[in-house]
Amino acid sequence: MDVDASYAYCERLTRNQARNFYYGIRLLPEPKRLALSAVYAFAREVDDIGDGDLPLETKISELGRMRAQLEDLAAYRDPVCTALADAAHRYPIPLSALDELIDGVEMDLKETQYQTFEQLTVYCRCVAGAVGRLSLGIFGSADAPQAPELADTLGIALQVTNILRDIKEDKENGRVYLPREDLAKFGLEDAWQPEGTFVPGAAFDDLVRFEGERARRLFDEGLRLLPLLDRRSAACTGAMAGIYRRLLTRIVAEPSIVLTGRQSLPGWEKAEIAVRGLSGLPVGERSAFAAVPTHLPQRLRPRGTPASRAGSDEAGTGSATSSTEGFPTGGTRSDAASSRGATPAPPAGADETGGGGVTFATEKFLTRGTRSDAASSRGATPPPPAGADETGDGSVTSATEKFLTRGTRSDEKHFKGE
Repeated sequence: MDVDASYAYCERLTRNQARNFYYGIRLLPEPKRLALSAVYAFAREVDDIGDGDLPLETKISELGRMRAQLEDLAAYRDPVCTALADAAHRYPIPLSALDELIDGVEMDLKETQYQTFEQLTVYCRCVAGAVGRLSLGIFGSADAPQAPELADTLGIALQVTNILRDIKEDKENGRVYLPREDLAKFGLEDAWQPEGTFVPGAAFDDLVRFEGERARRLFDEGLRLLPLLDRRSAACTGAMAGIYRRLLTRIVAEPSIVLTGRQSLPGWEKAEIAVRGLSGLPVGERSAFAAVPTHLPQRLRPRGTPASRAGSDEAGTGSATSSTEGFPTGGTRSDAASSRGATPAPPAGADETGGGGVTFATEKFLTRGTRSDAASSRGATPPPPAGADETGDGSVTSATEKFLTRGTRSDEKHFKGE
């Protein structure tokens, strides 16, 4: 099959299906972006087999077919295999990690449950750590021995966050991923049984915060990977990790929200994280668009900001904590207003629907240097956009600064009552 058409298929699939993943992948230069789209497309097919409605025997057979394709990708006239074969030729992608991904999906089919966190970690390495190692094969790194372990750790952090986010949905599907020993520790072991259920309350909140703290430590460790990557690859990884870490903080701040349904960040906030990652700015533990000075009277605060909570920290003390702004060590703790149910005003041009789409202003910024880079991939050097960083060192010049701050620096006119 035609390689270009195969890559186009994989990128289209990634853009349509990988809502969080694509916010990071779009920050890569074209060759790496296409290669990672091919990896994602194969992984997505594996995932869809596991989550689909086929009979168990058919699922096992289909996973065997996917495993066989990895032996000789070029032999298959399939757009995903064609693109992945080309990507593996261009980059040292450890295709054996896709075997591990298939192992992880097979664990799900066996309805494997986990007694300890160490057992759960094996599963997380298969389904998420493997994707990190595959990505690393495309990114490259400055420390070949250490980087795969850090990528693994970051993948585990992402997967634990997924598990917390999907507690309700997984339980409805007959799955409980949280370790039995942890549920027992908080008096919730009954929920581990098929007929059991999770109910809101102090014990459930404590369980979620316990697992959230574990995931936070994993993020802190895994994000040590970023300095080992080139700027674009670090931006991609930081954006994906930043989205999940802000989500984790939102969940930890209000654990019971996961029992109401799957949680996600609004599209404009994901775009903000991606832009900050590309610009080398700290992502921050909360959205800059939600920052509200505590001294302002209610009439001068943005619409929708509760009087008793404007500017307060997540503990409800009202104190400001500079440590929350650091990344990666400070983390990406979620926007406090969002975690309490208030919706901060999005920046001009941002997606106000929360549906995950990015509207024109943000789309233009995110893609102007990252979508195709066709001239660069052909060997020509395209001129940088006006105001862009021409040094490649990650510094932020006026065009980027203006976009990032136009809705975040106190909204002076609004606060002054104009």
